[in-house]
Amino acid sequence: MNAILTLVLAAAAIGIGYGVYAKSIDRKIIQPDDTKTTPAKMYMDGVDFTPANRNVLFGYQFKSVAALGPIVGPIVAVRYGWLPALLWILLGTFFIGWVQDYSSIIVGVREEGQTFGALSYRLISPRARNILLIFIYCYLWLIMGAFGKIVGYDLMGNPAVPLGVILVILLGILAGQMTYKWKQDIILTTVVTVVGAFIGIWLGTLPAVQNIFTGINTALGETGSNIFWSVVTLILCYFGAVLPIWRWAQPINYVAFWIVFLGILGGTIGLLIWHPSFSADFPAFTNFNGQIGELPGLGPLWPVLFVTIACGAISGWHSLVSSSGTARQLEKEGDALFVGGGAMFLEMFLAVLSLLAAVVGAGSLAQYMEWGGRAGVFSNGLAVFLSHIGVPETFGQPYGAVFLTLMALTIMYLVVRFMRVASAEFLGDRIAVLRNVHVGSLVALVLSGILIWTGFWSRIWVLFGGANQLMASLALLIITLWLVSKGKNYWWSFIPFIFMFVTTIGALGITGYKSFTAVDFAAGAAAAVGNIIAGGLAVVLIVCALILAVDGVRAIVRAARREEVGAPAGR
Repeated sequence: MNAILTLVLAAAAIGIGYGVYAKSIDRKIIQPDDTKTTPAKMYMDGVDFTPANRNVLFGYQFKSVAALGPIVGPIVAVRYGWLPALLWILLGTFFIGWVQDYSSIIVGVREEGQTFGALSYRLISPRARNILLIFIYCYLWLIMGAFGKIVGYDLMGNPAVPLGVILVILLGILAGQMTYKWKQDIILTTVVTVVGAFIGIWLGTLPAVQNIFTGINTALGETGSNIFWSVVTLILCYFGAVLPIWRWAQPINYVAFWIVFLGILGGTIGLLIWHPSFSADFPAFTNFNGQIGELPGLGPLWPVLFVTIACGAISGWHSLVSSSGTARQLEKEGDALFVGGGAMFLEMFLAVLSLLAAVVGAGSLAQYMEWGGRAGVFSNGLAVFLSHIGVPETFGQPYGAVFLTLMALTIMYLVVRFMRVASAEFLGDRIAVLRNVHVGSLVALVLSGILIWTGFWSRIWVLFGGANQLMASLALLIITLWLVSKGKNYWWSFIPFIFMFVTTIGALGITGYKSFTAVDFAAGAAAAVGNIIAGGLAVVLIVCALILAVDGVRAIVRAARREEVGAPAGR
């Protein structure tokens, strides 16, 4: 196998999947109407409902959905071998991933920006709203635990990373000011902020700057440094959760998009120039348990592989961003496929690039294991790719680390935003203080800190992946019910729902069992608490999902029977 052939296969999947399959669904079934007023224009409030240029919104969507999942997921999954991981990335996106992302936007737009909680109440059952909100909150909590540990422990602790990240955030805030207050041209805004961001990343590589952060880490010690940088990460998430979306999330994500996109482009060009073949030392298939060398086994290839690659093939997080965020910013219905479907296929390409960073970037299983088998593999592999277009590895490695940090951070503050919205929607009537954006955000951040500081990362990652894909299956269920209610063909979303639901319930069950059986207070109280929390979350997620699935299938059967007797299928 050659890296060039892998990229060609990815390009073919994008060309056929987006250019033929997705456009056919868009044209024949959804039939977007650009003359309709979208929620962004109807309810424009400058906070959540804000019409956005389709190109800006594409950048926001991609950076809001593409986090560590399409990077760390494939890198971890190649423990089964590169072939199973590659097949799932390509086929999962082709048949399932874009379906969920695009349809979530369409449903949100056509239903006046309603959340999935409100839609589940009407389309499934009255109790479904509360069950779904519990599920979503627990799922989002797991995202914070999985991403927070990597950012707070691995990435922000790298002396070359903090300055670049902070400057990108500040320049993102400037981009929002230039776009929405100063009414500057988007090209000028992009050039000023993106060039400034790269200068900031370069400054972070200077020895004098790195010495400052090295001194901080040394003074705090390993444990103190981990806690300090994870707290800094949570503080950044707080601002992202409480500030208006145009002030923080959208413009920072837009600037970060260019950092990420140019890294993808540069890495791809480097690969084309280098055109390496896969080493025989990195087999297409290793074993059904995903255990190599000293790195622990992940579990059975089915279902665990399908949740280890938590994004890049399909991700439930995308449905929340698409329905509750992007759908409230879409100017025209016709932009939905470009923004939702296009961003998902680009994320698929990023996942393929990440797989190649592990396989040809590392060059062998031995080097892959030496690089740690997770986030660090990507920054090192990307540096190798960029070196073939003349970028020194002394810049490429820090750039890759900042790339990874931005991928996570720009998701995490949206996660906290959604957590406080979910808690307010679920408990706001009974506990009025939770309707306060600051209180709801702080509660979410405290819970996130507990999981970051006590959770066992590899188990939390698989648990997050299971919850993530299960959220995707529930989103597909709601999409299917909406299609049924409109009398439209629904099999293209219903079949993916069945596959994802069965797969992820199995993965959560396995991971929950492992968590409970690993509880050992004699070996450490923090780890024991973390395993109890992880196992408990697995149980809660499974129970909630089963209730929603049963009620959802009943709703589909009721709607089908009404259609058979000629009654209206629904609103």
